Amino acid sequence: MKFFFTILAIVLTLTSCASKNVGTFGKGVSISFDPRTVGMQIDDTIMQKSLVGRLTFAEKKYFLSIQVEVLDGRIFLTGKVDEPEEKIRITKFAWETKGVRSVNNAIEIRGNSSFKSTAQDVLITSQLRTAMIFSKIIKSSNYSLETINKKIYIFGIAMDEKEKEEVVKEANKIYNVENVLPTIYLVSELSRNKN
Repeated sequence: MKFFFTILAIVLTLTSCASKNVGTFGKGVSISFDPRTVGMQIDDTIMQKSLVGRLTFAEKKYFLSIQVEVLDGRIFLTGKVDEPEEKIRITKFAWETKGVRSVNNAIEIRGNSSFKSTAQDVLITSQLRTAMIFSKIIKSSNYSLETINKKIYIFGIAMDEKEKEEVVKEANKIYNVENVLPTIYLVSELSRNKN
């Protein structure tokens, strides 16, 4: 019995230390592929955590239902809410965040989604993530993907115009996608890279 608990403790310790590098900014992004400076990454992470904290304090359900990404002071919101007023309130919270440069609100109002549509959205996201990983042109860890009602929201940094075009092309190839909504910045467009 003691052996069982020892093995269980080791497994739990190892899995809790595992890296969750899924290409999401501020959540385990691989610094070796992120073209932002360490200072920019810290600023973006502080903005993200601040906004998530304020949203959670206002309404606990937002912690799981709303995803917040920050890139170079630009806030990108995705997820689902019950009422249009909630979407407006969340947008207001985002604009009140210190250092914000812009807010892109892709939050959807619930109503049309079912288990089947949610499963399709997960499948679409997985197919795009896989295509990006196998592409020699795309640095997949520089992108965050969210699919809501067959619409793919892409948020990230491209090294050049060719990579940006390739990401959109791969997204458009996926079966059952109704719309691709990219918010992709070039490294040269980041505020601290401009002279």
